[in-house]
Amino acid sequence: MTPRRLRWIFNLWPPYLFAGIRVEHIAADWSAARVRMDLRWYNRNYVGTHFGGSLFAMTDPFWMLLMMEALGRDYIVWDKAGEIEFVRPGRGRVHANFRIEPGVVDALRVQADAERSVRHWFETTVCDADGEVVARVRKQLYIRRKRPAE
Repeated sequence: MTPRRLRWIFNLWPPYLFAGIRVEHIAADWSAARVRMDLRWYNRNYVGTHFGGSLFAMTDPFWMLLMMEALGRDYIVWDKAGEIEFVRPGRGRVHANFRIEPGVVDALRVQADAERSVRHWFETTVCDADGEVVARVRKQLYIRRKRPAE
């Protein structure tokens, strides 16, 4: 799977399509991604701001997918936990950026090779068009090297 093809699939995937979520970019080396969501009549909550579930959904799969591809097929990567802190109401377009900092992949690979498994927290913010933080999202990944029979 290429980043370009995965972006295309995400943008046609019904849960994202019908929530108004668009994947704008996935880096060719799987080190970064950018997602946005416009406020529409069908993704507003009762008070006219972004539905919290959609804010979380727009960030949900990216840390796991980026790390899976960056680590390669010799490793298992699963979402283990997630949390979201709503900072201010989301009105209009919001976006989230994901970037794996240099050295993180190698450090997690070394740690997973030395230990049975690794749990690591990644953080991203959801911001509005003015760059104001709408929500902070944390995802914990479970990472381990595959066993020979897997």
